[in-house]
Amino acid sequence: YLRVDLTKEKFTILPTPEEWKRKYLGGLGIGAKIMWDEVPPEVKPLSPQNRIIFATGPVNGTLFPPSGRYEVISRSPLTGWWAHASAGGFFGPEMKYAGYDLIIIQGKAKRPVYLHIDNDLIELRDAKRLWGKNVIETTDRIVEELKDPDVKVACIGQAGENLVKYACIMSDYFRAVGRTGMGAVLGSKNLKAIAIRGTKGIKIANKEKFNRLLEDAFRRHSPQGRYWNYIESFRKYGTFSLTDWENAIGRLPTKNHWTGYFENADETIGMVPMKKRHYKRHASCFGCGIQCKYSSIVREGKYAGTESEGPEYETVEGFTSNFLSTDTNALIRANYLCNIYGMDTISVSHTISWAYECYEHGILTKKDTDGRELVWGEDGMNDVIELLEEIPFRKTKFASLLAEGSREAARRTGKGSEAYAIHVNGLEASGQDGRPHKSLGLTYAINVRGADHLTSLSSLDELGYKDEIRRRYKKETVDVLADKLDEKYKGYLVADMEELYALCDSALLCKYGVMWPPIYYHQDFGKIISAITGFTEYENPKELSKLARRICHLRRAFNVRLGWSKKNDALHPRIAEEPMPTGPAKGQVVHLEPMLREYYQVRKYDWKTGYPTKRELEDVGLGNVAKELKRRKKLISVYRGKKAFDIKKR
Repeated sequence: YLRVDLTKEKFTILPTPEEWKRKYLGGLGIGAKIMWDEVPPEVKPLSPQNRIIFATGPVNGTLFPPSGRYEVISRSPLTGWWAHASAGGFFGPEMKYAGYDLIIIQGKAKRPVYLHIDNDLIELRDAKRLWGKNVIETTDRIVEELKDPDVKVACIGQAGENLVKYACIMSDYFRAVGRTGMGAVLGSKNLKAIAIRGTKGIKIANKEKFNRLLEDAFRRHSPQGRYWNYIESFRKYGTFSLTDWENAIGRLPTKNHWTGYFENADETIGMVPMKKRHYKRHASCFGCGIQCKYSSIVREGKYAGTESEGPEYETVEGFTSNFLSTDTNALIRANYLCNIYGMDTISVSHTISWAYECYEHGILTKKDTDGRELVWGEDGMNDVIELLEEIPFRKTKFASLLAEGSREAARRTGKGSEAYAIHVNGLEASGQDGRPHKSLGLTYAINVRGADHLTSLSSLDELGYKDEIRRRYKKETVDVLADKLDEKYKGYLVADMEELYALCDSALLCKYGVMWPPIYYHQDFGKIISAITGFTEYENPKELSKLARRICHLRRAFNVRLGWSKKNDALHPRIAEEPMPTGPAKGQVVHLEPMLREYYQVRKYDWKTGYPTKRELEDVGLGNVAKELKRRKKLISVYRGKKAFDIKKR
């Protein structure tokens, strides 16, 4: 792995310790180990002492589908808590081909620089002429300067340079390390980009076994696989096909999460009209069997000619139903601006919609909004587009307020505006709502990075995969687990998904194929990890479970050391207390306590404090973590709660 000290302009290449790989696997897991060891609570997110870690996993670059992602791990400037985010494309495999499992970055450069890696050649190059350039300009200039069209670039736009708290890192032009503000961390270090080129190979411990698993994986992604209909839909329409399905169950966030149903969405912003109006070309990440990427274009009107990859489902929701708008031209323009400036489309759209709802209720006036009348619907989208042009540069006081994210903007504004900042622990809620999908409510509440779905969401109950539920779980739980409005057993389900996704983010695969459609499960990870690494112990379900639990506990322990407790395992009142006003889930709220109790039982957390227990941490090999938490009086000696019911088949 590579360690980069920007302050000292020093590079160190070291062998990745065997203990790291065996105990934490790669990606997210090893990142958690490093963050625990090297980033104590006194280190602030935008300080030079904070680490930002680019991490690959053993599956990266092997052609096992879908294996094109990489993880970035740090402490979030948006939330103050644990942070990780990932992106697809080709940067991750290229990093692996250059010979690096990890790139650990610390310190702060004296001037804007970018990191150039060509196998064993490592250098910092001057980025003065790149500072102030957008993502496309930056990438093009680096490729031109290096005279290598195959170099892979991950960079920040102006949002990262100006420390917009939800700035993201963009790679391959359009692939976003989207959530938690990783772009601001790079900006705080004066690191504009990483350009990487690799020509080394990858070692497979058991090639014969790997080839058998690879053949089976391709079959699962073919018309012979049980989920071909879903894969085919993703290939045809991209992730925005989810818009129709989410609206059908009343889970499409509308008007700043006020409701989950947008009238006639399938006819206005759904997959068919979106493809008809805007589709330009198909695309794919490295080694993907699903291939859900595409480029879109505006063909008429004031934004004619605007072209960018995407938009993904979350972006569609964020810039249409979230503003009660059917203007898909404005949507494509918004997606383009977020891509070139490097902003998380989820956080920026829902921070702006916070302002719109505050304006509706008289908390903000034209005096606060630079003379704008913030109105819902198509008529209000011009102001959204203008704000997306201003926020990355913090051009005005209002734009700078919105650049802080909804929680901080509401704290500074006061006057009851907190009621309209729909976040959990500082991270804006993504394009889901727990009221029509109860396990999603728990997913938001216990997520170590905030209101986000990618750490433990279950699509099994969301989309009715009853046959898959029957294959995985005990007979007596099937009907209840399949009912998305029933809270029973959902704590156990979310804990299982959290462990599955910890393996996914450490191995490192895309969530599509694991989360939705549910092609891979725990045993599949045990087999592929064994074949690639030779760690045959992970074919044992008990050892695999211990690995997954170890990663889950360590991330939460990082937050507990910062001050996280049971009070953080909560939901915004809009989701927990306000009944859904319209749509298929009308009248629903999230009853969190019964699900949270089940989840705590699985994790053996103390019900009063939310702290972990000594024996559980020691059982998964985190004795050093237990000692540190005990010293800080954040550890429970003995678990006294109810024993968890095991829903899984054995």
